[in-house]
Amino acid sequence: MKVTRFVALLSMLGLLASCAPMSHHEAISSPALRKAVQSARTRSDHTALWKHFEKLALEMRVKAEEQRQLLEHYQEKSYLYGRQAQDRQSHTWALLNRYELAVEQSLAKADAHRQKAANLAREDQGVFVRQTADTPAIVKYKLRSNDITGSN
Repeated sequence: MKVTRFVALLSMLGLLASCAPMSHHEAISSPALRKAVQSARTRSDHTALWKHFEKLALEMRVKAEEQRQLLEHYQEKSYLYGRQAQDRQSHTWALLNRYELAVEQSLAKADAHRQKAANLAREDQGVFVRQTADTPAIVKYKLRSNDITGSN
């Protein structure tokens, strides 16, 4: 059951990533991804979102570094670009700031989903699932510390 949800979430995120004609920065707050975040209930859902946001942060960090190097180039060799030098510098600086902000947002979201997944993992410890032929529903039993020792 968890595996199918995990696969469904991964395929949904893959579909979102492939069909979205927007930059990675805009993909952080896209309506489809927001819906996937809101529908995440299980530990595997939050783990997939956590990894997705970490990957997105890494991509944004690489793009920010590219913009930083480009900005240094424009500042050192501004004489090559004439009247457009300041325009290129300001545009590159703005992109650098957008990418750095996207990195911070992605890491914050990844951290939130990592914590949610850890909390759900902690809650799942000691839970046993039993399903019989008589009952179509899954019944969960939580193991308590006094159940282990046999005392009430």
